[in-house]
Amino acid sequence: MSQIADQPTLRLAEPNPRPRLDGKNWRRLRRNQDIIEGIGWLSILWVVFSFLIDGGANQVRDLQTALSAIERLSALVATDLLLIQTLLISRVPWLDRLYGHDRATQTHKKLGKPILYLVLAHFVAVVWSFAILDGNNVINEYLIMLNTIQDLLIASIALVLMIVVVITSIKISRKKLSYEAWYLVHLFGYGSVMLAIPHQINTGTDIAGKPLAEAFWIAGYVFVAMNILWFRLLSPILFSGINGIKVSKVVRESSDSVSVTVSGKNLKSFGAVSGQFFIVRVITATQWWRAHPFSISAAPTDSEIRFTIGNRGDDTALMQSIKPGTRVILEGPYGVFTEERRSKADVLLVAAGIGAPPIRALAENISAKPGEVSIIYRVRDKEDAPLISELQEIAKRRGFYIHILDGNRRGVDSWLPKGKHDAFHEDQALLAMVPKVKNSDIYVCGPVAFTRSVEKSLERVGVPAQQIHAEEFAW
Repeated sequence: MSQIADQPTLRLAEPNPRPRLDGKNWRRLRRNQDIIEGIGWLSILWVVFSFLIDGGANQVRDLQTALSAIERLSALVATDLLLIQTLLISRVPWLDRLYGHDRATQTHKKLGKPILYLVLAHFVAVVWSFAILDGNNVINEYLIMLNTIQDLLIASIALVLMIVVVITSIKISRKKLSYEAWYLVHLFGYGSVMLAIPHQINTGTDIAGKPLAEAFWIAGYVFVAMNILWFRLLSPILFSGINGIKVSKVVRESSDSVSVTVSGKNLKSFGAVSGQFFIVRVITATQWWRAHPFSISAAPTDSEIRFTIGNRGDDTALMQSIKPGTRVILEGPYGVFTEERRSKADVLLVAAGIGAPPIRALAENISAKPGEVSIIYRVRDKEDAPLISELQEIAKRRGFYIHILDGNRRGVDSWLPKGKHDAFHEDQALLAMVPKVKNSDIYVCGPVAFTRSVEKSLERVGVPAQQIHAEEFAW
């Protein structure tokens, strides 16, 4: 059994400085996003332009030369998109601050199929083109090429791994895969990017022997690889080790959740703020190789960061009995579910289930006067809900409104419980609890179905999309 600490007296951090509410932060964010996206589009235009100035289109005379042009152009565009896709899912902090984890993940997924189609087009066009030249059928030609063309076997393995990655990214497949299995498949998939490099550099007619093209592609690969190597591997290990990050306290919050506090030196250098999350890796014999995302559940300090973890099976069950003193590696922080994205004086914080931790942290040190913040906490049982007493205490001390909605859901598509609000439609209930909701920033965190239901109510009552903030830690 772990040592479960007694519930301490609640100490609250000082409120944040008042953020700019004139929209200037939003405009600066959009400008920076436009710059990054512009660089991405320019890279695609560059590879197409380099293909054209190298006479790629002028050489098309018949089916064989057309196939040759297709295989060259599809390879160039697919490789460029693949590097962009890999960077999107790498969770590097500078990119995460611009887009947030969810948006980067969704864009990464959308690029998967187009990249696969381009790679397949490249593969088919190469084999077909050679088959025409040799007067052979496609299957026999491919077998001959395996024996005669250096690096083709490795490139073929890379293609198979890429197909596996795309298949496992389809929603119905992800439901049947554990996070660990999905992560392992994608780890091998990104290895396919590395496997494809040799034949691109050594045999690609648009790269091999052309200094400018080689410099462009090598720089692209090195840039992506160094971002991943430093931010995903070396930096978390070095920082967590040097600063001695370990579990210092475990507090039972409900029958199926605990708050785990990790301590160490110089934790403020992480730059973490309320609303963000970390990828947490617990260094035990059975858990060291698996990492999980957990939200900060209290305003971070220079010596402590707290996470509240519900028992959802797998490692989260093991963490209910984690022992103080256990070493931890923190990767992050991630997410844009923060006050930095705020643009209105009034704020609504909405939580359910696993969404309580970031909402509780936001409520603790959000910059607000009494009456400017409303909290809605949806729970199954208010006598056994994590962080409920802390949210109530924060609301009491800071003059916030709080609404505890407990009980079974009214229906599959409803975010309200049965009983108290049965006479109201969801939209009416929302307006009754938060009359100023249309002119508020809303932060919603909870299970996907709950979040979607709340977002629909907010849209129906006329809340602009840029005032609705939600993150799901999608994978």
